[in-house]
Amino acid sequence: MYLLDTDVLIDIQRGHAPAITWFASLSELPSVPGFVVMELIQDSQNKQQLSNALKLVAPLPVVWATEADLTRALSDFTTYHLSHSLGLLDALIAACAVGQGATLCTFNVKHYRVVPGLVMAQPYTR
Repeated sequence: MYLLDTDVLIDIQRGHAPAITWFASLSELPSVPGFVVMELIQDSQNKQQLSNALKLVAPLPVVWATEADLTRALSDFTTYHLSHSLGLLDALIAACAVGQGATLCTFNVKHYRVVPGLVMAQPYTR
């Protein structure tokens, strides 16, 4: 199971050819953490961008962190925020991926590399 990070969705939204080709090659739809949807909404500058973001994620299953995932996110955030600059949303997204046993498709390896048990993939060439 794949979970998509915000950067991958932005590449798809912008029509980045390798991202589109990779996405079209998938045999099953990837999921998206609810926190990623919220991040896309947060990054919207106007109603059109908001509408485009929501259309992009509409066909994708949205997954949410469980209470155990949130406990893991708090622990990881506490442990790695100061030492490795792990961000709040990154901790939540990573915990969601770990809890789902999913591979997080992202190019933000630097942000996530310290999270124990997180499996990541850079799904295409940038």
